Amino acid sequence: MKRREFITLAGGTAATWPLAARAQQSDRVRRIVVLTSGPERTPEIQDGYAAFRQGLEQLGWKEGRNLRIELRSQAIADRRYAAELIALAPDIILASGTSAGPLLRLIDDVPIVFVNVVDPVGSGYVASLARPGGNATGFLAFEYNLAGKWLELLKQIAPIVTRAAVLRDAAAASGVGQFAVIQAVAPPLGVDVSPIDLRDAAEIERAVATFARLSNGGLVTTASALMPVHSDLIIALAARHRLPAIFTRRNYVTNGGLISYGPNPVDSWKPAAAYVDRILKGAKPADLPVQAPTRYELMINLKTARALGLEVPTTLLARADEVIE
Repeated sequence: MKRREFITLAGGTAATWPLAARAQQSDRVRRIVVLTSGPERTPEIQDGYAAFRQGLEQLGWKEGRNLRIELRSQAIADRRYAAELIALAPDIILASGTSAGPLLRLIDDVPIVFVNVVDPVGSGYVASLARPGGNATGFLAFEYNLAGKWLELLKQIAPIVTRAAVLRDAAAASGVGQFAVIQAVAPPLGVDVSPIDLRDAAEIERAVATFARLSNGGLVTTASALMPVHSDLIIALAARHRLPAIFTRRNYVTNGGLISYGPNPVDSWKPAAAYVDRILKGAKPADLPVQAPTRYELMINLKTARALGLEVPTTLLARADEVIE
């Protein structure tokens, strides 16, 4: 959505807001809208936002002097909300997680830096990782080959597993991509894999119960916007049916999950500040490559392992970044 379209959509009164904001820009006050896909009060968002602001301050941007930040947590649902964002006349938008997709479909003339996005190429957000080509660039949640590592780690912590149900969002390109990688690594590990779609709680509960009727099963959860919605249920089902399960993020393990492996979602917020700085100084998102995480964390919950009757290999414990007793 371009600003001229917004003027037609939002009417005369709102259309004067960007003009007032442009007057601010003459005083070198830049405006950033930070858009999150989840509630802004969650620890992950709070920690990421703090890291982003710290990164900006280290680069010479100080709120109240040459910068103004608007933090929004409402999901982009329609053109009207996109118009509200454009009414703020942002110089740049930082979009976290799944907020990036709808935003990019609705706004095409404001620079966008995204963080914690899965498969921006397959989702159509950028033309390629090396040369994004449009008005957006940013930071991956992870690369697809990580999905194969989840099955490998599940097999290490629970060697008895010969069947794995993969919980994924089949409607998302990332859900299809992650499952394909897991399928590819499964035969050498001696594991048969089958998908469970993350559509609604009742369906998940039925599918996991059916899967658990046979022995030697385990669960692999993949990254998607639906996982946080259903994570408590999946952790409870894994415990109820005594299924070893691997997760993508640390907080699932602190809530009772067995093991997790993946990047810390807070890590990409501070380097995002460097991209915002470069764009505010004239760089184009199209020329800034999308970056992948460089650090991955392994978390193990020993209490959950004991409840499942698992003896965690010492080699795996030695590799863990954190062990929850």
